[in-house]
Amino acid sequence: MLMKRVLFTITLLILGVNGYAQIPALERIEPAFWWTGMQNPKLQLIVHGKNIAERTVTIAYPGVQLTQVHKVQNPNYLFVDLTIATTATPGKFLINFEKVGAKKLTYTYELKQRDTSPNRIQGVTSKDLVYLIMPDRFANGDKTNDVVKEMQETTLNRDTLITRHGGDLQGIINHLDYLQDLGVTALWINPVLENDQPKYSYHGYANTENYKIDRRFGTNELYKKLVEACHKRGMKVIKDLVHNHFGNQHWAIKDMPAADWVHEWPQFTRTSYKDQVLFDPYAAPEDKKRMTDGWFDTHMPDINQNNPFVRNYITQSHIWWIEYAGLDGFRLDTYAYNDADFMAEWGKAIKAEYPQFTFFGETWVQGVPNQVYFTQGNTVNRGFDTQLPGVTDFQTYWAIIEAMNGKFGWNDGVTKLYTTLASDYQYQDASRNVVFLDNHDLSRFYSLVNEDIAKYKSAIAWLLTTRGIPQLYYGAEVLMKNLANPDGKVREDFKGGWPGDKINKFTAAGRTAPENDVFNYVRKLANYRKQNEVLQTGKLMQYVPENGMYVYFRYNADKTVMVAMNTNEKEETLSLNRFKEQINNFTQGQNIITDELLSLKDNLKVPAKTTLILALKASKAVN
Repeated sequence: MLMKRVLFTITLLILGVNGYAQIPALERIEPAFWWTGMQNPKLQLIVHGKNIAERTVTIAYPGVQLTQVHKVQNPNYLFVDLTIATTATPGKFLINFEKVGAKKLTYTYELKQRDTSPNRIQGVTSKDLVYLIMPDRFANGDKTNDVVKEMQETTLNRDTLITRHGGDLQGIINHLDYLQDLGVTALWINPVLENDQPKYSYHGYANTENYKIDRRFGTNELYKKLVEACHKRGMKVIKDLVHNHFGNQHWAIKDMPAADWVHEWPQFTRTSYKDQVLFDPYAAPEDKKRMTDGWFDTHMPDINQNNPFVRNYITQSHIWWIEYAGLDGFRLDTYAYNDADFMAEWGKAIKAEYPQFTFFGETWVQGVPNQVYFTQGNTVNRGFDTQLPGVTDFQTYWAIIEAMNGKFGWNDGVTKLYTTLASDYQYQDASRNVVFLDNHDLSRFYSLVNEDIAKYKSAIAWLLTTRGIPQLYYGAEVLMKNLANPDGKVREDFKGGWPGDKINKFTAAGRTAPENDVFNYVRKLANYRKQNEVLQTGKLMQYVPENGMYVYFRYNADKTVMVAMNTNEKEETLSLNRFKEQINNFTQGQNIITDELLSLKDNLKVPAKTTLILALKASKAVN
């Protein structure tokens, strides 16, 4: 019944009979400005204003050609196509909207000079360590933006799971020293575009603007300042994007350009969340349609990416943010639910404009082939190239959980971790996948191992030594815990991030002994990884697990690192003769965490529930 009311309201909005048509004669133009010297000379402006389609558009500026003006079902819109020649110079010009017998409307448009600084738009690779932040829950650096009275949600209550807590971009900026010291090289920040929804808007995944930072987080200028501050420290920033849906309070949903702007159903139809239908050779077309066109939630309309104006609007907004802020990467939310052809087209457009830029998609699926299906290269005979370099690697996530908690067997326990990585041959390049222990949607890993610190450190050791791009979730380094039941429990505040907090986990004095133990462990290993390419880009050789023991090596021309994981409840003695092709002439292994030198002569003792990380050295054996 709710969906029927929503659809009825949308229909009225298109007809302009319920008051929403009472917008200014020229309400907005997006993007509000652009740049000269872009690889793609074409630009499409979306113009919104009361009955703007009744007006004629004219432009007079050297190097800018008005190629076409599109009218759509809703007279409150025009889509204006421009071609910007390579000879166009930065500057301002008027866009005129004229109608006989009416006052002329004008908009001052600007073409800006591109910033070609060498440290901008670097891309994110396996050399990085990504730190995922939910900004509303990390730190509050500006209390003046906690509540914006003219926005729909004005509740601020840190004692609830679903309301806003006040964290913001300034809070992140204030703690960059902490993150840099930890060894972090890239920040993935959950969506920060404006979510002017009546409730449950803190997470950012129902945007109501495409070109505007949520005022409760800060401003566009402050977001750019954050990126620049990170770049000065040698750190990078990843923007979290949602292609699949908008919030139902988005201005272009409240007054839709046309009926096919979103996927409409006779009654509310939620996506099935069944990714299998996308590659199932026997799938029913109706099942495929429900998966991709069904709504993610009642307040998240599914955008129709087959509409060419939708495609341009989304793609240009993303290019705009890269150019404006100097971003280094994108994380693509709910990737599997998007139109595949559009996402491939989108990927080509991003790569053409920014060859060094990188992005990865959320593929919350079961099974390696299912995950590979979404990656670029047509590696599983999909029939076309998705243009998606990497994914959030849920398969290794399931595997490390089994490795820590499962009983060792032919297919179980740590064997699952081995066999999952053995399937990497299906990817074009598995090192572009993002590996993780938890995120904003998942139970905290510390809780998944029943708060067993030995197991937890063992999993962190794997995370920072395996192939791919490692990602830490905020607070993982200080033992933040809880199961995702509901998800708000894994999105708690980072203690010390708010003025007046009695406990400050950003400092050693504010952490307990176990928290400092894990923090120091992460810090030591993360900074070793940061300083040693062998754990970033080195080759990987793994050995079939035996008796609950899993051994692998990362190596390059300069260094070899041995990783020995004991998943058993007791100390094990590992015979080293089996690994002679990698140990070769090395006689010692230096424990990266403790700096202790261990003999590699015959055997190696590995404590229970421990992963040893040894930098191999060619020197005299230890007695």
